[in-house]
Amino acid sequence: MWNALLDRLLRHLVKRGTLTLRFPDGSRQTYGDGGEPAVDVAVHRRATVRALILNPELALGEAYMNGGLTIGNDDLRGLLTLLLRNRSERGLLWWQRPLQWLRKALRRLGQFNPVGRARRNVAHHYDLSGELYELFLDRDRQYSCAYFRRPDDTLEQAQENKKHHIARKLLIRPGMRVLDIGCGWGGMALTLARDYGAHVVGVTLSEEQHAVATRRAEEAGLADRVEFRLMDYREVSESFDRIVSVGMFEHVGVPHYREYFRQVRDRLKPDGIALIHTIGRTDGPGTTNPFILKYIFPGGYVPAMSEAMAAIERERLTATDVEIWRLHYAETLRNWLARFEANIERARAIYDERFCRMWRFYLLGSELAFRLDGQVVFQFQLARDQEAVPLTRDYLYRDAAAPTVEERLHHAAE
Repeated sequence: MWNALLDRLLRHLVKRGTLTLRFPDGSRQTYGDGGEPAVDVAVHRRATVRALILNPELALGEAYMNGGLTIGNDDLRGLLTLLLRNRSERGLLWWQRPLQWLRKALRRLGQFNPVGRARRNVAHHYDLSGELYELFLDRDRQYSCAYFRRPDDTLEQAQENKKHHIARKLLIRPGMRVLDIGCGWGGMALTLARDYGAHVVGVTLSEEQHAVATRRAEEAGLADRVEFRLMDYREVSESFDRIVSVGMFEHVGVPHYREYFRQVRDRLKPDGIALIHTIGRTDGPGTTNPFILKYIFPGGYVPAMSEAMAAIERERLTATDVEIWRLHYAETLRNWLARFEANIERARAIYDERFCRMWRFYLLGSELAFRLDGQVVFQFQLARDQEAVPLTRDYLYRDAAAPTVEERLHHAAE
């Protein structure tokens, strides 16, 4: 029965490209139009067939990770490309609809992230071995979308581009106080202090990130201008000239959106500016991929613009600029995956083969979500006063090179 149901599912789904599947009993079937990509897959266990029928988005990643499914030449890119291209054109079969409905009905419960649960969720991902992140991130450990101003930008250059693009949107002047919500390993905060003369408070729930960021500030001689705190953003009580948050909003959860933007508003001075940088979805409110939710980012959710903007409006913040980056994150993830695969032996030594396959599935699946499945990056520039920023965007592009602190001090004095 299970073989027949999987056969029916694949005949419904795969219309473009070629998928050849070997079932656990040795039988083979081919699906699609004979075109590219052409992928051979072997399913080794009957339990895997059943799981692929009941919850394919979770079961596919688990089967690849655990060896219940193997791909000819380990062509994971070909398989995921084939499935994503076809899924965008085909609807669900009748037995898949109740699960989809249930996931949507329960999504707010899964995204309920009070302080204690948020701390545990952060530790699940960001308190992994620090050496792991050295294998694939840039030198500054920017774990968010880079900004490729030119096709030949390196990952390091593109991450610098991202930080300075955000800094220009914040219109920072020397001496301003900045709150960095979800400061990661400190790269943004250190850049704002070193290159723009800001005084920055960075907050994170990750013990590993807090330790690394604090050490980096001391080594850079910036400990008097940058303070990293191991605390939840909701516990911050001071006022700031500027607020920046890069790659953290994805961990907030829909039930907390108004709470998040209320805190942004309450912490901003009357003429303050905030910049929120987050992954977004183009197809309206949805749910988190169950593999990502279980193994990579528990409690995480990528917002639709309508969900974020509804909370922004209700908390009486003005959206002074909204920018959408499309394929920049796909290119970022392509670079991360290439670096991870180049260092795969070191990754196996830190963890094991199962972890490496899980991480490869995560990085590659995420890249293809930006190329084929409607994921983008939103940058929301927000203010309490609509006159806090210039009337045009010209100020963002007058000088693409980052000014030095001395240059900014000189301009401020004029």
